[in-house]
Amino acid sequence: MHVVVMGCGRVGSAIARRLEEIGHSVAVIDQNAEAFRRLGPEFTGRQVTGLGFDRQTLLDAGIDAAGAFAAVSSGDNSNIISARVARETFGVQHVVARIYDSKRAEVYERMGIPSVATVPWTVSRLMRELLSVKVTEIWREPTGKVLLMRVTVTDGWVGRPLADLEKASGARAAWLVRFGEAQLPRPGTVLQSGDHLVVAATDEIAGAVHDVVENTPVGGQH
Repeated sequence: MHVVVMGCGRVGSAIARRLEEIGHSVAVIDQNAEAFRRLGPEFTGRQVTGLGFDRQTLLDAGIDAAGAFAAVSSGDNSNIISARVARETFGVQHVVARIYDSKRAEVYERMGIPSVATVPWTVSRLMRELLSVKVTEIWREPTGKVLLMRVTVTDGWVGRPLADLEKASGARAAWLVRFGEAQLPRPGTVLQSGDHLVVAATDEIAGAVHDVVENTPVGGQH
């Protein structure tokens, strides 16, 4: 997959290097050509000097062939504008923006653009959003028997009761994140597009969680 990264600070350069290491082609955009030094001599991707929301700059970076776009500059406005251009003008499927203002991040989550605020940010989380990983382990208790898994609700589960997913996988939902806000699920909770779950599971059923989330349940959507 080709990925365009806007911003070559510590965040952007780390993402670009990691993406290239795992086999993706990468283009990095920054206004300051000196910033590309952070990529190191081993980086072989494109380095494009310019504004991340400028159409020609994006085209020079290969946005028209990109499967993912990360806006991780130091400016909220630049990040969200470039993310919207990537999504709305060029139809990039996986778009994520780094937003320093957590309240604004919630607004952009509602617009369908995953936003990562400064405090909870990690390179790993941005990588999950960019590569659309649906299930990831986020915590394991000291004995190693019980773990927490972050689940992105897939299209086949939209409109279905959360209880059906729990029954099919054997996992227990600990909490639900909807529109950027965490909440405790209720007995009648119905899954919506954009929902993220944190579920408790054991090693024995971890594989089942992956299978259930990735595969459309029998009967399709309700």
